[in-house]
Amino acid sequence: MRRYGSHGCRRAGDSAPYYQRRVQGRSHMYRPQRIESFDLPELQPYRTMRRQHEHRERGIFVAEGEKVVRRLLESKFGVVSMLLPEKWLLELEPLLQARPEQVQVFVADKALLETLTGFSMYQGLLAVGKVPAMPTLAEIVARSRQPRLLAAADGLSSAENLGALVRNCAAFSAQALIVGETCSSPFLRRAVRSSMGTIFQMPIVETTSLLQALRDLREGGIRCIAAHPHVAGRTLSQSNFTGDCCVVFGSEGYGISPAVLAVCAEAAAIPMPETVDSLNVGSAAAVFLYEANRQRGRM
Repeated sequence: MRRYGSHGCRRAGDSAPYYQRRVQGRSHMYRPQRIESFDLPELQPYRTMRRQHEHRERGIFVAEGEKVVRRLLESKFGVVSMLLPEKWLLELEPLLQARPEQVQVFVADKALLETLTGFSMYQGLLAVGKVPAMPTLAEIVARSRQPRLLAAADGLSSAENLGALVRNCAAFSAQALIVGETCSSPFLRRAVRSSMGTIFQMPIVETTSLLQALRDLREGGIRCIAAHPHVAGRTLSQSNFTGDCCVVFGSEGYGISPAVLAVCAEAAAIPMPETVDSLNVGSAAAVFLYEANRQRGRM
């Protein structure tokens, strides 16, 4: 005899019922399955959440928490599976029905979910998504409206800081973020979480040479402005952001590398007391990108 939960979840080992709806003539399905352990091969990404770099090499990422998972389901990114407490199944059903692919949904009790890394932060609601093919820098420049506003990151090894940068780029209408080869990936679990799901709407270019990418922008008439805290004489408000530009951000500890700094047309600093060395890159990005929007009459 088959045993199903209140939302039709099958137990491991049972044949799976499908939830099927027709929306505008198309059939949409998701398959809930109740689990009592994490032994299934399909659950491997959830068992190995600390191995974020392995996930990136496989072209997948883990989304955590209600807002991030919702934004993933609402996005055009591919969704492989979900892991959640049963209480979320009915609430997320409309989004699952609207997905173009079949999503494997695993339902587990809270006690089992609490054994996973970071349960207190995401309350057991997780999903595995696919990293899509990203546009090239040339494609982004060609399709972006003028005046263009781009951002670039150099040496950001902290996934949380990179996620915060993505979030501020989305908040202040940057048209793309160029991630240099010395940065962590913006699709690591912690970066996706810190971005609050804005990574699903922000065009990303993960380049193997930030220097070459900035040179290409310069040759295309896009000024590169370094957000550099150690600049004598030029402050943020004295820089001109009204034309096509790319704002380059560095790490909190070391700033922008000398080679990248040399490629930039100019450097600008946020005026601060001498007792403050620098700001977190997320805070600095918010200030710089706000100023760019203010000068363009958007604020």
